[in-house]
Amino acid sequence: MKASKIVRRFLVPSPVITLFYLVKSGAKISPKAEVELSSFFTIGRQSVISSFTKIKASEGPLKIGSNVSISTGCFISSHTGGLEIGDYCLIGPNVTIVGNNYNYSKIDVPLEQQGIISKGIKIGKNVWLGAGVCVLDGATIEDNCIITPNSVVSSNIPAGAIASGQPAKVIFKRR
Repeated sequence: MKASKIVRRFLVPSPVITLFYLVKSGAKISPKAEVELSSFFTIGRQSVISSFTKIKASEGPLKIGSNVSISTGCFISSHTGGLEIGDYCLIGPNVTIVGNNYNYSKIDVPLEQQGIISKGIKIGKNVWLGAGVCVLDGATIEDNCIITPNSVVSSNIPAGAIASGQPAKVIFKRR
C-alpha cells in the first residue's frame, strides 16, 4: 500500500474529512463514517452519509449525486470499473455496493491468485435501495426503481421497476 494511501486512510481524523466535504461540496458526512479522501471520490450537494458507513474509492471513480441519503452501516466500494449513484437516491441501512469481483475462470488456481475484475456499477436517479440490499459488480439499476429489502442485484433492472429477490427480478412496474 502506498504511503499516501495509508496517510489518507488512517491518519486523517474523521472530523477533518467531514469538514472538507462540507466545504468542498456541501455534503453532510457523519464524523463516525469512514470516508476516504481520494481524487476518485466526488459527492453532490446536500447528500448525507450516516454513521458507521464505509466508503472506499482508492482504486477507481466513485460519483455520488446530489440529495443522496445513505443510511447507517452501509459499505460502498468502487474499483477500476467505477461506480455512479444518481441524484435523489435513498440507500437504506446495511446496504452493500461492491464494484469488483474475483476472477474464477481457472478451477486449479486459488481465487486469490486469479486477480480481480471490475465491470462497474451504475445506479440511476431517484432509486430506493431497501435495507440490506446487495448490489454486485456489473449491475445497472435504471432511474426511478425500488429494490426491496435484502435483494441481491447482479444484472440490469429497467427504469421504473420494483425488483425483489436473490437474484433481484422485476415484480412490478411503477406507473
